[in-house]
Amino acid sequence: MDSVGKGDRMQFDKEERHAIEKIARAQNMMDQEISKVIVGQKQIVREMLWALLSGGHVLLEGVPGLAKTLLVKSISELLSLSFHRIQFTPDLMPADITGTDVIVENHETGRKEFRFIHGPIFANIILADEINRTPPKTQAALLQAMQEYEVTAQGNTYKLDRPFFVLATQNPIEQEGTYPLPEAQLDRFMMNVMIDYPDMQDEIEIVRRTTSPLYEQIKPILTREDVLNLQELVRAVPVAEDVIRYAVLMVGMTRPASEFAPEYVRTYVQWGAGPRACQFLVLGAKARTILEGRYAVSFDDIDALAKLVLRHRLIVNFQAESEGVRKDDIIQRLIQSARSFDFAKIS
Repeated sequence: MDSVGKGDRMQFDKEERHAIEKIARAQNMMDQEISKVIVGQKQIVREMLWALLSGGHVLLEGVPGLAKTLLVKSISELLSLSFHRIQFTPDLMPADITGTDVIVENHETGRKEFRFIHGPIFANIILADEINRTPPKTQAALLQAMQEYEVTAQGNTYKLDRPFFVLATQNPIEQEGTYPLPEAQLDRFMMNVMIDYPDMQDEIEIVRRTTSPLYEQIKPILTREDVLNLQELVRAVPVAEDVIRYAVLMVGMTRPASEFAPEYVRTYVQWGAGPRACQFLVLGAKARTILEGRYAVSFDDIDALAKLVLRHRLIVNFQAESEGVRKDDIIQRLIQSARSFDFAKIS
């Protein structure tokens, strides 16, 4: 199977090619800047940028103390974007996120009137810390903003500034007193990124840096306007028909009832991914393409997004859990199955 696929490829104009070359150079500069404050996690940063440039959102899972807040704040500084952190708690109300109307006096008329006070959701990058600690009613207020890019308060609708990027965290080891996100709400997140413990050398460097009086300042690399232009450019990246069919096939293989589902999917998977997974696979692959300075999406780009996009959309059955079969293991096998699939079987 050709790594790029066959099909007509749209040609970029001179300005668009210049923009792609610029973002490829900026990617290297961002790696250098982020390394001033974040040790390791280079791939995590890139995955977040794929989601941001695709217009998606990220669910980040990792144990406490892995610098998730610092990581997200550093990305906002790199891109000259406003940043707010919201700590989700059991008593958090929707108005604590979206904002609320307060009664104030109009000094010109002397009359009392309502004025809307913006909540912390009015920022370009939102860190929703421990989103599963708050009840569904409050979770829904955030998810409306993620989907519609607006909030509603007291019957009035307020638009959110673009770009708008939500990174929600969950603690994978502490489940008592939590409100797990339903599958339909998980599907709103483009990616599920797993952040693990640093290796020994990285941890030594972390301790060395955080116990010294020195502090490195991050220099902005891109502007808000650059990010908005790049989000538009991502959608202009050409995708060959074979690559689109490859992404749709991979997602279709996750569904046990599908005629294309392998036997191990029928054995271990209860529910597969929906059409939104296909869209996010292709959009994320486009973002990865331009960040690497390329002009067309390849099958390798789809493969690189597969675990990020699919792992929170697969629901495995009891047999998989009892045998210790992980979702990532199933997805890795799906990549191999999709690569070896005979496309002639698809009419």
